[in-house]
Amino acid sequence: MTPAIDLYPAIDVRGGRVVRLTQGRYDDETVYGDDPLTIAREFIDAGATWIHVVDLDAAKSGVGTNRDVIEGISRVAAGVARVQVGGGVRSVADARELAHRGVSRVVMGSAAMSTPQLVAEVAQLVPVAVGLDHRGGEVSVDGWTRSGGRRIEECVTLFPDAAAFVVTDISRDGMLMGPDVDGLVALAEATSTPVIASGGVASIDNLVALRATGVIAGVITGKAIYEGRFTVGEALAALK
Repeated sequence: MTPAIDLYPAIDVRGGRVVRLTQGRYDDETVYGDDPLTIAREFIDAGATWIHVVDLDAAKSGVGTNRDVIEGISRVAAGVARVQVGGGVRSVADARELAHRGVSRVVMGSAAMSTPQLVAEVAQLVPVAVGLDHRGGEVSVDGWTRSGGRRIEECVTLFPDAAAFVVTDISRDGMLMGPDVDGLVALAEATSTPVIASGGVASIDNLVALRATGVIAGVITGKAIYEGRFTVGEALAALK
């Protein structure tokens, strides 16, 4: 029997509000709510055991202006679900503060690309997922604003201490065009570290296809939920 995979319903926070960017463009934003804690509670009430939070302000500036919001989400989730946070996690101090605020796992992207050893240091404090955000297989950094100069296939060999890889196809993110299943499978088969798919999920059929691979460990989805393509409960049922 094909194993179940984890669902990570996403809450992207900018200026304290729940938003989604299209292909990572900060000038193409859709606002889905003013209260991230209420949305987190709805996800958890529907059965989510993980919440994926992205601090978009910190991803761009490096300043964690939404950390009170993140702590609030962690309190809502306490004892029921775990919180994974990315965006602007660039130092041991950033990771320590997020762990102190109740975060179960941090996602490091730009900082991991520039200093791979930092992942090993942070992993001593809190589990680390390395964010591999890419366009056509070339990793992007600094809030998706520039190329990191590496291919994604190389990057999965650089982080032996990573708890997971969060793989985001920027060209598909927010576009509801479906994930690159074949590309994700090829990457998952090239590493023993769990791969979490992100970007492009548009339907229950997409979730079923990811589960059917047998090698994808999790899937992050946001816009499809906010746009009513499926509910958290329906997604969880499809992934079991």
